[in-house]
Amino acid sequence: MAQGDYPIPKFHFQVEWGGTLIGFTEVTGLDVQTDPIEYRHGASPEYHKTKQPGLHKYSNITMKRGTFQSDNEYFDWWKETKFFQEGNSTGSKYRRNITISLLNEEHKPIIVWKVKNAWPIKVQSTDLKADGNEIAIESIELVHEGVVIQND
Repeated sequence: MAQGDYPIPKFHFQVEWGGTLIGFTEVTGLDVQTDPIEYRHGASPEYHKTKQPGLHKYSNITMKRGTFQSDNEYFDWWKETKFFQEGNSTGSKYRRNITISLLNEEHKPIIVWKVKNAWPIKVQSTDLKADGNEIAIESIELVHEGVVIQND
């Protein structure tokens, strides 16, 4: 690390899905993990198991944004999965590739997460509070089939 280098702030990011840039207040769940495989063969002189890399596991991604009048995109996307279950869709329609980019001061991507075949499993509307003074926030939870991280 060179002198004068600073860690990257996390507040300047963008999300692209379905060819559209969407503004979000928070994105979480960009985790990747490898499950270990434990093995010990019967003739081993060692009394412990060896470990090898196994299947990859990806966390669900949660995205939050402000609620806007006449904007039901989260719920409409979630409804497409229901139509698939009922046999009314091909299945590829409701899956989307999503690109999440952390941006620098010049608004250029410096870290990019490419999410493959994401689809919603949960849509959460805002909570309601009579004495509150906050913005209405809605969230969507996505499952996916993998994430690739690219550093520029």
